[in-house]
Amino acid sequence: MTNAVSWWGAVLALHILGAVIWVGGMFFAILVLRPSLGTVDPAPRIALLGQIFRKFFRYVWHVIPIMIVTGYAMVFGRFGGFRGVGWTVHAMQGLGWIMTFVFLAVVFGPYPKFRAAIQPAKAGQHVETMRRLIAANLVLGLVTIVVAALGSI
Repeated sequence: MTNAVSWWGAVLALHILGAVIWVGGMFFAILVLRPSLGTVDPAPRIALLGQIFRKFFRYVWHVIPIMIVTGYAMVFGRFGGFRGVGWTVHAMQGLGWIMTFVFLAVVFGPYPKFRAAIQPAKAGQHVETMRRLIAANLVLGLVTIVVAALGSI
């Protein structure tokens, strides 16, 4: 039994680490980084944002599959399927998929346009679209964390 507890603890830890990286990264980007970059001239700001988005999106691209695999592993391997879980797990699954689709909308929508923009003003328009989508995803992520906490007690 101890090995099973350790195994599922490791799976849960991976799942939670994924959430911390994704939601924490969005929190930092929207509430700390963005306001701080307001003092930087447009051209270097856009160049810096390009590097930040590239690196952060690469992490999220890896975190999402890990969270999907670990989430479903716990549902089916630990709890015997969706009948064995409460409403909070169903809500987390739904919110997680919505967050995933919002991320994909950013990565395949305004992000390539941002990268292709030559003029800082054009790139800035795409950054604003990404900011709105990422802010919405941040809210969804925070709600998901609250739902997770509600289901843990």
